[in-house]
Amino acid sequence: MATISLVHYGPSFGFLGFYICRPDHRGRGLGIALWNEALERKPARTIGLDGVKAQQGSYRKSGFELAHENIRHGGLLPAGYAHSDAALTSLSAADAEAIDRFEQDHQLFPAPRQAFLADWLRYDGLALRRHGQIAGYGVVRQCHEGWKVGPLFAANVADAETILRGLLTRVAEGMIFLDTPGTNRAAVDLAVSLGLKPMFETARMYRGPAPDLNTAKVFGMTTFELG
Repeated sequence: MATISLVHYGPSFGFLGFYICRPDHRGRGLGIALWNEALERKPARTIGLDGVKAQQGSYRKSGFELAHENIRHGGLLPAGYAHSDAALTSLSAADAEAIDRFEQDHQLFPAPRQAFLADWLRYDGLALRRHGQIAGYGVVRQCHEGWKVGPLFAANVADAETILRGLLTRVAEGMIFLDTPGTNRAAVDLAVSLGLKPMFETARMYRGPAPDLNTAKVFGMTTFELG
């Protein structure tokens, strides 16, 4: 009838998602009961969520404060856009430690998540390397309709596009979805320039000290549900 999740990345950070109640069971207090139980069971110094904007007031009552907005873009990319680059190398679970270190060094995620990455990298992932060092990376995975890119982390828009074009050589034709932080204008402009249309927005909110993330290097968020 209702669901919720709270991923515990460690004592410093957790992420809440999948907060859903069937329409025919709403108004009975099921959602708030799950909400309270989850927050009590998995305490962390800071908890994040990507919630629908209309519910910001409800989340604020539980101590969550708005950090920034996120925008989901979707659409069909131009024919011939996919392109492989010699600087791109495939990723696998064995690269989880190196990717986690890259994320922490560049303030791309609020907590170590090597175990998460070891599982996430079973999807198609590519790293952009320069002088033997990781300069950015991305992952693409199949969803209910089309393909979702996330994360897409890079130092600049040119590197992000190189990774994106490489990732799309790994997938069949279809809709592409990219979730961009509203604070990264270059990421939003890239999505729009490719003909991807804004589909909906979410509010990134935190309960506890908001992490100091370098969203200028976040061209695609990992997932609205898991952080």
